[in-house]
Amino acid sequence: MGVLENKARARLFYKYLSRVYDWVNPFIWTEDMRTEALSLLDFEEDMTVLDLGCGTGFATEGLLEHVDEVYALDQSEHQLDQAYEKFGKRAPPVHFHRGDAERLPFATDTFDVVWSSGSIEYWPNPILALREIRRVLKPGGQFLVVGPNYPDNPITQRLADAIMLFYDEYEADRMFKAAGFEDVKHAFMGPSYNPDVAITTIGRAPE
Repeated sequence: MGVLENKARARLFYKYLSRVYDWVNPFIWTEDMRTEALSLLDFEEDMTVLDLGCGTGFATEGLLEHVDEVYALDQSEHQLDQAYEKFGKRAPPVHFHRGDAERLPFATDTFDVVWSSGSIEYWPNPILALREIRRVLKPGGQFLVVGPNYPDNPITQRLADAIMLFYDEYEADRMFKAAGFEDVKHAFMGPSYNPDVAITTIGRAPE
């Protein structure tokens, strides 16, 4: 388990990163990548959507281009503080929650879409969190999870494993199958200097 696959350490990490997150993030997770990922989902304006691990709201902004309201959850109070400045704390179109991906504070069969980008790599038990995604999705609901693609270089792999969760499409298949999903698909995306840096997994909850 990587250093940041610990909830307390991840919260401490984001306490400081949140101050510069919106300056750093565009070099790693770009608007073009967000647009490409959004194009993999089928939206209707009245869908109920969850942005899981919303951070400062970068993905939330993109989701609001497709739906009227978004539920947004993050475990970091410091990341959420940045998001509140963009959207306001309590009023629609964003409903904020501070919480844990492994224990989502939502009823079963709530969401038409669950989106999570840049969050799974910090989950200590990703399969448990993926089961929670399946639980809160309506039957046939869509999910999209973006995580860091496993590097090819053995030295880089050891460094990646020491920090947080990196995985390839085969490990993604194993995790999502263990969580009860079937027929998942993967896409690779990234900025021009590293076009395969992110692995995006999409699919639907069982009917």
